[in-house]
Amino acid sequence: MRARGGWLQTRPIALCGALVLAVLLVGCTNTPPPPLVSSPSTVASSTPTEPARQLTVGVSSVAGGYNPHNLADQSTVTTALAQLLLPSVFRSAADGSPELDRTVMRWAEVTNADPFTVTYQVRGDASWSDSAPIAAEDFVYLWQQMRNSPGVVEPTGYQLITDISSTDGGKRVEVTFAEPYPGWRTLFQSLLPAHLLKDAPGGWSAALAESFPAYGGPFAIKSLDAARGEIILERNERYWEQPAMVDQLVLRRADQSGIVSALGSGNDQLALVGTDSEGKGELAALGDGIELFDVPQPTVASVLLRPIGEVFTDERVRSAIASLLDRNALIEAGADGGPSAKLRADSLVRAPSSPGYRATMPGDVPAASQDNDRARRLLTEAGYQWDGESWLDDEGDPLRLTIAAPEGVAPYTSVAEELRDQLSTAGIDVTLRSPDPRALYGDQLNTPSVPLEEQTETTAPGPNIVVGPQGRGGDPASVLAQTFGCRAIARSDDSDAAPDAPPANAAAFCDPELQPSISAALTGRLPLAEVLARVEPRLWRQSVVIPLFQLADNLAVRPDVSEVDPGPPLDGPFAGATTWRRTSG
Repeated sequence: MRARGGWLQTRPIALCGALVLAVLLVGCTNTPPPPLVSSPSTVASSTPTEPARQLTVGVSSVAGGYNPHNLADQSTVTTALAQLLLPSVFRSAADGSPELDRTVMRWAEVTNADPFTVTYQVRGDASWSDSAPIAAEDFVYLWQQMRNSPGVVEPTGYQLITDISSTDGGKRVEVTFAEPYPGWRTLFQSLLPAHLLKDAPGGWSAALAESFPAYGGPFAIKSLDAARGEIILERNERYWEQPAMVDQLVLRRADQSGIVSALGSGNDQLALVGTDSEGKGELAALGDGIELFDVPQPTVASVLLRPIGEVFTDERVRSAIASLLDRNALIEAGADGGPSAKLRADSLVRAPSSPGYRATMPGDVPAASQDNDRARRLLTEAGYQWDGESWLDDEGDPLRLTIAAPEGVAPYTSVAEELRDQLSTAGIDVTLRSPDPRALYGDQLNTPSVPLEEQTETTAPGPNIVVGPQGRGGDPASVLAQTFGCRAIARSDDSDAAPDAPPANAAAFCDPELQPSISAALTGRLPLAEVLARVEPRLWRQSVVIPLFQLADNLAVRPDVSEVDPGPPLDGPFAGATTWRRTSG
């Protein structure tokens, strides 16, 4: 009876405990689980991030698009987001040389000489933020788009690829090339999520136009508000490697004075901003231990005199126009006394801040110095006459040229306006157009050639002159091929381009006599230095590509932030953002 009585006495207590437990279980069941995937729509905890766990970076712009492989999208913020959000096979070491990114790869090496084959082993735990693996389909997608899409940066290495196969669930990727390619380590940077983009509306032209559908790097996007001028990045909760030291990075747009003020007050902890002479001086005047660095971009502002149409296929006309240019004034208009002013570009292949750079422009080529007398002689030889105010052809019509610069993109609009004024003063009838960047590089510079007798004002293949960016961040032999090479590069489907195929480069240039040397440098049959010594003087005299200056930003860092530096050459500071620390609130 005691046992029974004891049970009876404890039963009410047990029942109460059971009821309390049931209530707690019901409450837990009604609470929704936390989100599993970090995505553009992810909502963070309601608890605000502590100042010490957040870094705010002042930038000049946060506007899209954000595809690092498109010429039209090249910008400081695009480079930054690619480094923070996208996986790469190789990244730049401190000296600028390619270094295997072991947060993504196990190994990558040449596994066959004939045919030339490179095998990549992707880490088994490397995945996109929606849990899809980073795998072979991402390699295939980037290859296909870079091979076939217009207006991309450094496509020539991808055009040498004939096949990509895979094993090990897509984690072992075998890439076969038509010819040896010494620059293979520069391929497959900033891989994109193929499973989300390959069938997306708008295709490649719309890829990353406004945001990112998934992430494969240490950060994810919490919010992207281009109109407001702010991008908030947070740690990617699905990142498989060492997490970033800060919880959030905020990229905040402001003008020069606004950024200087925010740095001075501590609202911004650092800034990466394009400046003119005034803004650079204001940053230097902040004092209080703020460190300043110049950060060159992998981009050179250039003028392209495209050999298309009846006018510019005549080398004498291109050389005459090049002789009319005041190159110093064009550089001043674009650099405006900022950090780019010290990076005058006098090479057709390497950027001024690149390892191995040296000036190669001969002193007697048309672009080297303004020479009105030479311009008059060349135009007269080409059949034009000076009537005292303008240049006329043999039918009495004015010499008309069209200049294009991407709309709203500094510094190209400023350079284009100065160029228009120079040519107009010299008696050339000039029209300046500012198309949307994607329309310019995706369509207008890639129109198939039209026979001269069929050309009209509306069918002429794009503008005569283009002021815009040229990529200079990769393998120099690939830069040479992408800038001046012909389209007939070995491919898996056909070895020769169709007669009406778009031009192989934005300048619409192809010299069949130089192409064998360019191909020999690309495939390693001849040393690049030997090829450049042979072809670069001739390319300068063609007056097709006139480089001006390398773009650069100012990096300003407050003393309450550590581990921030300019980064590897042409990569910038965001390459090391996972180690950034804020030492005080």
